[in-house]
Amino acid sequence: MAVTGWMESLRTAQKTALLQDGEIEQGPRAVPGRGGHRGRRKVHYLFPDGKEMAEEYDEKTSELLVRKWRVKSAVGAMGQWQLEVGEPAPLGAGNLEPELIKESNANPIFMRKDTKMSFQWRIRNLPYPKDVYSVCVDQKERCIIVRTTNKKYYKKFSIPDLDRHQLPLDDALLSFAHANCTLIISYQKPKEVVVAESELQKELKKIKTAHSNDGDCKTQ
Repeated sequence: MAVTGWMESLRTAQKTALLQDGEIEQGPRAVPGRGGHRGRRKVHYLFPDGKEMAEEYDEKTSELLVRKWRVKSAVGAMGQWQLEVGEPAPLGAGNLEPELIKESNANPIFMRKDTKMSFQWRIRNLPYPKDVYSVCVDQKERCIIVRTTNKKYYKKFSIPDLDRHQLPLDDALLSFAHANCTLIISYQKPKEVVVAESELQKELKKIKTAHSNDGDCKTQ
């Protein structure tokens, strides 16, 4: 079974874990009775083929915050990390001029931020009303397609989790909403994925976890 195959790859990968202390949260995000303290549990996977995967989870809720991949090039050099889940690095981290940064901030920003029961994507800076958007599954290409009737925006993207589990895409599990210039696309996780993620959390709890106020876990 495909799900079992992917889970077996995760189990047999070389894994290291690190708990990074979070800042004290205040305001509506603070958790009553917990002092508003939220840490991150970082897990690094090294697979037999040399691929690396790094994940970050909310320490208390086990919510996936970040997932990224890195592979070696044909000559053996390490490539750049490719983000799969989480917020992209802020614009202006390099040497862009302020005018260029301001212009770029007006462009649509695509990111994935899952919930416990759904894969979820957010596309910011889309000001059109909800009835302008069309969101559907393309079974042939195994992807989701977003388009607007005014032809101002077009995007297609896959769900790598379903590809890894070799599960079909189902239009009935797809929904979307629009608010505050942000298109929110949700795809309900199939039960096979929910079970697999629960099993993975059990596996991760078995890993000896290092503690750090600020650092990254790495496989040596």
